[in-house]
Amino acid sequence: MWRRSDPSLDEERRAELVSELMSARRAKRDAADADAREAARERVDRAKHALGERGPVWWDDGAPDLTRHLARTTVYADWFAGQDAD
Repeated sequence: MWRRSDPSLDEERRAELVSELMSARRAKRDAADADAREAARERVDRAKHALGERGPVWWDDGAPDLTRHLARTTVYADWFAGQDAD
């Protein structure tokens, strides 16, 4: 099964974090005011970091981390140049 979470997490912990993430997303959707919405956003962020979806990379496949680089300045420059601007 493919998943975006850190594979070093045991299944029970991953399930707990996914449950918290979904709960936080519902809290964000249902927030009554800006403070509640911001608190829910922080919960979402903490859950995503704990799952390994944000923060330092947990994989080591030897490929460079191109996060926060423009496609046109990476090994994908030729591919990017061929894309429509629509």
